[in-house]
Amino acid sequence: MNNLKNVTTLWLVMMALTISTYMLGALGFSGTTVVMLLLLTILIKSTFIIRDFMELRGVSTLWKVIMYGWLGVVTLGIAIAYIASA
Repeated sequence: MNNLKNVTTLWLVMMALTISTYMLGALGFSGTTVVMLLLLTILIKSTFIIRDFMELRGVSTLWKVIMYGWLGVVTLGIAIAYIASA
């Protein structure tokens, strides 16, 4: 039962983050601050996916470095590309 609560809570948080990012776009918000907020949301959701849905919570440090390192490199690359083009 406890595991079911955790998964449900995690799903609700991820849905709230998804809806909030959709609403930012639907309401026409734009700019560097909004893009950085979206990237932060992506980081949070990706961390949930890596840790809980891919079940990499208890794996070796090497796997964590690979997965979170990849996530950080991609997110940083997107942020740099956006800021450089603005």
